Amino acid sequence: MNPNSTLRTSALLRVALLSAVVALSGCNTVKGWFDGDGNSNSSKAAAKPTELTEFNPSTTVSRMWTAKAGDGEPRLGLTQSPAIADGRVYAAAIEGGVRAFDLQTGANVWHYKSESSISGGPGTGDGLVVFGTLDGDVIALDAATGAVKWTAKVLNEVIAAPTIGQNTVLVRSNDGRVTAFDAADGQRRWFWVHDLPSLTVRGNDAPTLGPGFVFVGNDDGTVAALSLTDGRPLWDQAVGLPDGRSELDRMADVDGTPVLDGTTLFASSYKKQTLAIDAPSGRPLWSQDRGGAGRVGVASDRVVVTDPAGLVWALDKNGGSALWQQGGLARRNLSGAAVQGDFAVVGDFDGYLHWWRLDNGDFAARVRVGRDAVRAAPVVVDGILVVQAADGGLSAYRLQ
Repeated sequence: MNPNSTLRTSALLRVALLSAVVALSGCNTVKGWFDGDGNSNSSKAAAKPTELTEFNPSTTVSRMWTAKAGDGEPRLGLTQSPAIADGRVYAAAIEGGVRAFDLQTGANVWHYKSESSISGGPGTGDGLVVFGTLDGDVIALDAATGAVKWTAKVLNEVIAAPTIGQNTVLVRSNDGRVTAFDAADGQRRWFWVHDLPSLTVRGNDAPTLGPGFVFVGNDDGTVAALSLTDGRPLWDQAVGLPDGRSELDRMADVDGTPVLDGTTLFASSYKKQTLAIDAPSGRPLWSQDRGGAGRVGVASDRVVVTDPAGLVWALDKNGGSALWQQGGLARRNLSGAAVQGDFAVVGDFDGYLHWWRLDNGDFAARVRVGRDAVRAAPVVVDGILVVQAADGGLSAYRLQ
């Protein structure tokens, strides 16, 4: 084995372990551990994940199919999730290449075999499926066949899915850099660099495309808007302020992909703050002290966010006021939220998916995907929810 690869993997495992602890417990609990307050039985009890309780389901969840993207690596703290387009599900895991499945049946359409450790993606668009690796390789495949179209390189590991659209491939690497490539041939068009804080939650998500815009959630708690043409910064807006006495206290990551709904951009921060922004101008529309680093689920009249303590909140889409709170999954290390029909959905550290009614926050359904964590927000297209667990397992569900 390459000694440099061994050192890199060891470092990644140390960072992933810390980030997993942070995400599971929240800053205050982790700070208590580091301060040496480890002998309190009440503190230990408070840190335990909430046990699941029985309830009467109000909807029926039907599993359509299961498949395997490859072999995942739970210790690296990756949040890989599938991409869905044109009736196909594209998925990858750290080992095993990239696969395309039929959305309705789960049948394997093609398989691209790779010896690289796939850590970012896949993303899809413009007839391409694009992924990144721990070594900074960027590989674009033909979405129809899985054949290689072009390859490129960035300077750091890629642990976020590339974003593809408007003839551009956008790759966010783990050094805070966003690089734009021509979708046709992989030639680099521009890059943009954002300084990283000393300590961050491990993980970041794909940039968001708008008409002529690129929106990026940053590890310092900001969202930046860039020109798609040349990467020129257009505006920068704080979602969570990185204040506090220690590096842990100052963690404010915006790790979930900002969600563009019309001309409004929604983003949430590890500082438990959610912001609605007028996307063209960067002007804040409302702010709410509820939220977390994961992706925001957007419904017709409300947004759903999860926070580091495992609380789930529904916020009014127009004004940001809290509509309901659900605390039944406290400290279960929840994924970002998705919306499926009249329900909000998240995954947890123990392989469960949980559905709540959007109107009142009551539990509606629960299924167990497997025994490995569900870290990435589920993906919903055409009423079908597809989720990927940390071990690389895929499952598709429909509501009855």
